[in-house]
Amino acid sequence: MRRGREPQAAVGEVAYLPVVAVNNTGAFLDWGHASDVLLPYGEQQFRPTVGRRVLVLLYEDDQGRPVATQRLDRHLVDEAVGLNAGDEVALVVAEQTDLGYKATVNGRFWGLLYRDDVTRPLRRGQRVQGYVKRVREEDGRLDLSLLPSGSARLDVVGDTVLKALRESGGYLSLSDASPAGEIKARLGVSKGAFKQAIGRLYKQQRIVIEPDGIRLAVGEASRSS
Repeated sequence: MRRGREPQAAVGEVAYLPVVAVNNTGAFLDWGHASDVLLPYGEQQFRPTVGRRVLVLLYEDDQGRPVATQRLDRHLVDEAVGLNAGDEVALVVAEQTDLGYKATVNGRFWGLLYRDDVTRPLRRGQRVQGYVKRVREEDGRLDLSLLPSGSARLDVVGDTVLKALRESGGYLSLSDASPAGEIKARLGVSKGAFKQAIGRLYKQQRIVIEPDGIRLAVGEASRSS
């Protein structure tokens, strides 16, 4: 058996784990512990092969032994209890849909990241920090975002802009007239968030806005050098 190849996963978590062995009991997954964890045949949605990764939830069976299941719907629910808009949550990307990405939330609920709220490419099994954008009144389901709301959101976007400026030598050829697709491709944020963030940074005298781009202010440039 492999020892400690994967970052440790824990019971109660959703994880994307590699199959390291298959026998007549089921598949065995490397979860970063001394012994691999069993994915029984009855908990499989398809027959995994060695080397493939599978998205599973880890739980304890009736005898207190850790086991894995691909049948996440048996353990996760759509109606979120105890969460409110603005809450920070731990997400695991489950699958891409027509609307965006379906994700697990704190290992307990399902939620949806709408495509317009996705600021960077995501992959199946990826762990990301997210925020509750809305708890739907009609059914209690979660709409999610990768950015916080309000002023905290502008802080995150502003930090992203400043980091990109420093990495590019203090100047970015992006302005409020730049196409939304170009802004998102270069910074991973929406045009609206970018415009609000640079307006805030300008008022804070941290950047200079030029006709065709933005530049670090003198004081900010010397602080980062």
